[in-house]
Amino acid sequence: MKYVPARRNSYLFDDLFDDMFPSFNTRNTALMKTDIREKDGKYLLDIDLPGYQKEDIKISIFNGNLTISAEHNESNEEKDAKGNILRKERYSGSCSRTFYVGDAIKESDIHASFTNGILTIDFPSEAKKQEEETKYIDIL
Repeated sequence: MKYVPARRNSYLFDDLFDDMFPSFNTRNTALMKTDIREKDGKYLLDIDLPGYQKEDIKISIFNGNLTISAEHNESNEEKDAKGNILRKERYSGSCSRTFYVGDAIKESDIHASFTNGILTIDFPSEAKKQEEETKYIDIL
């Protein structure tokens, strides 16, 4: 009879890998936790972005999709009295999230602020439809 080892719990090793290399973490739910609520005819999004600065965050809208992305790069160096590098560390991290908000929402309808690691975005829950002008077709 041949001995077949039991299947290992891969999550243990995945967690170790994710902790060492957070940019490869596809199961990380800690990034961009979002609260969505509706108040006074507006949608309000509160997005947690700890460790990021206002300059690290970009918000765009294209084809009715609101995309929030954040990227942070950091480098730390410690040198001795002679200028020799004793320790050098680098960190790079990014995250992105997209929400469908509808084709009627325009850039001017969206307002955002960033305070204490929380990005707040608001936009109308029902976009005003533009009144279409009646266009006549010439008969030839």
